[in-house]
Order: sequence, then structure tokens, then C-alpha cells
Amino acid sequence: MAKKIGKSPDEMSFLDHLEELRWHLIRSTIAVVIIGSVAFIAKDFIFNTILFGPKKMNFPTYQLFCNIATFFGFESAFCADELPFTIQSRLMAGQFSAHIWTSIWAGFIIGFPYVLYELWKFISPGLHANERKYSKGFILIASLLFFLGVLFGYYVVAPLSINFLGTYQVSSEVTNEFDLQSYVATLRASVLACGFIFELPIIVYFLTKVGLVTPEILKKYRKISLVVVLILSAIITPPDVASQIVVAFPILILYQVSIGISRRVLKREAKKEAKMAAKRAKKS
Repeated sequence: MAKKIGKSPDEMSFLDHLEELRWHLIRSTIAVVIIGSVAFIAKDFIFNTILFGPKKMNFPTYQLFCNIATFFGFESAFCADELPFTIQSRLMAGQFSAHIWTSIWAGFIIGFPYVLYELWKFISPGLHANERKYSKGFILIASLLFFLGVLFGYYVVAPLSINFLGTYQVSSEVTNEFDLQSYVATLRASVLACGFIFELPIIVYFLTKVGLVTPEILKKYRKISLVVVLILSAIITPPDVASQIVVAFPILILYQVSIGISRRVLKREAKKEAKMAAKRAKKS
């Protein structure tokens, strides 16, 4: 096991690092499987309440948009009695396979903080003491951002996508009968994509620490980033302008926050270098 290595990071060979990483991955996998097993048992809640929630017109997002449309006197598809599509399974093992994989993904999402903890345990020995000190809140902040992204994906992106695609028809001759795997994949992609996109400030923090990103670079490529954000919004949302704006808005806020984080990291590094220079000057 990793505990048997008993060496400092500087003394460990490449194979030692691989062995260390292997046990971190094993522990993370065990945690995901355990949580996934609980999710597997809670089948009715996971599917009927969580997964099929955005299929029902009493879903909070639909109620909110319906109330807004009613307030302004507009007709809205969000005020319908039900979505005009059905979900079916066309494969012999389709429902069982969906049950297994949904449980695994639920285990990963719920166990994300522990997965981050194992990742942090692997990389933290290679950091300096002051770097570990400044990064103590990494797991808490990264987990919070991930869960905020997951909630945004579930309550905003997923229902917009499901409502649009579920009501879209090229002809009245064609009825929407979606496969279970396709429905679950759409919901999963919306949730996970937003979860990882919301990690942008954390990514910028570490890229700034290693010198790959600066506030000037982020400001310089802000317009290009806007285009990229709109493209990402178009990928994870239905192809209508309103949905893309709803998704793009928080991502742009995260981008602006990332600029502030990058600026703060550089200021902290500059102060650190100034202190080191002052100490060297005193010694000389």
C-alpha cells in the first residue's frame, strides 16, 4: 500500500509515485462504489424523483417560468399540463444498465469531495509549506463550486433542454418517444458539464500559481472567451438564444471572478518575493 513507501516526495521514484497514485485511485473508486450502492438501493427516489423530475410540469423551474410568463401576460410552453413525449427502453438490458450507470454517476457526484480529498493528498506533499497553507480551503471551495454547478445544471440547463427537445417536432406525423439511455445521458451531460465548468476559478488559481495565466492574459482574451462561452452554452443547451444567455451569464461571472483570483495570487506572490528579497538583503 501507499503507506509502505514511507519516503519524502523528493526521495520517491517515478514508480513510487505511480504506486501512491494507484492507492489514491483505489480508495476513491471504493468510495464511489459504496455511495453508488446506496443510490442503487434508492432506485425509486433516484429515478422517479430526481431523474424524472424535469419531465414533470410541476418541476420548480417550469413553475417559475410559467409564473413569469403569466405575470407579463405571455403564453408559454412552461404552463402546459405535461410534456408531449414518452420514455421507453428498447434494449433487453436497457433498464438494468441505466440503473447501474446512474448509480455509479450518483456515487461520483455525491462522493466528489472525497475524490478531491484523495487527489489533494496525492499532490499536497509536493507543495511547499506556505503553498499548502494558502490552499487549505481547496477541497471545500472546489466541492462547493462543483455542487453549485450541478444544481445549476439540474434546475436550469437540464429542464430547458428537456422542455425544448421534448416539445420540438418537425411534423405532427412524428411523435417523440425517447430511449431511456438518451434521456439519462442528456440529463447527466447537463449536470456534469455545469459542475466542471463551475470549477473555472480553481483552474485559473492553479494556472496562475504555475505562471501559465495572468490577469492581463485573461483580460486580453476576454472577447475570445466570450465566444467560447457562447459555444459551450450552445453545446449544453437547446439551440435558442434565451437558454444560451441563461447559461452564459453565470459562466461570464465566473470568468470575471477568475480574473480577480488571478490578480490576487500574483499580488501574494509579489509580496512573498519582496519579503524574500528583504531577508537576503539583511543577510548580505
